[in-house]
Amino acid sequence: MLVHGRDAARATEVADGVRAEGGEAEVVLGDLTDDKAAAEVAARARSWGVDVLVNNAGPFVEHDWDTVEPSAWLDAMNGNVVSAVRLIRALVPPMRERGWGRIINVGSRAATSPLPNMVDYSAAKAAVVNMTTGLARHLAGSGITANTVSPGVIVTEGMRRMFEDRSAAQGRRASWADLEPQVLAEYAPNPSGRLGTADDVAAAVAFLASPPAGYINGIDLRVDGGITPVP
Repeated sequence: MLVHGRDAARATEVADGVRAEGGEAEVVLGDLTDDKAAAEVAARARSWGVDVLVNNAGPFVEHDWDTVEPSAWLDAMNGNVVSAVRLIRALVPPMRERGWGRIINVGSRAATSPLPNMVDYSAAKAAVVNMTTGLARHLAGSGITANTVSPGVIVTEGMRRMFEDRSAAQGRRASWADLEPQVLAEYAPNPSGRLGTADDVAAAVAFLASPPAGYINGIDLRVDGGITPVP
């Protein structure tokens, strides 16, 4: 596994975890929003012979329609869509040569149900879903599948920090243990009755990357506990 990131410590921690489970892993650093840096990452990936590409970059800043600047829309598209396109363009040709590959782009429930405080991010994630469906059709007959995995509210360090900061800004400091039931009730009420975990998302990605998922192509797999209404 080639672990990409911009934070060396975090990427190394992931790679160490893979090695601890008996796998092989290396770290490659680079800013995928920059053409030159992305090309260097792609070159390193090609030297490994990548069969499965997971585009999981997805920066966001809270913006609503009244405060978001045009530049933020460009940043959201570059960070969520174009960064993925850079790697796809570089890594699809060798996948074609081998006649097998998996491309999994991480979207968001915001792609289908836009979030009022993340308008640029929501639009960018909708573009990810659309782009992935188009890519699957473009790659027809190649042995390569392209799918999106769209998480709902997933408990991560960044997500916990965001809600803790919101609580502090409202004049009350609360632990995540106190905030979690409120977040579930107000932001993510869903039939599964809980918030998601990184393992939930990883399981979906691992399945789509596997040979048994070869007939699943061009879909948006929602890992959101059922919160998103079925269109």
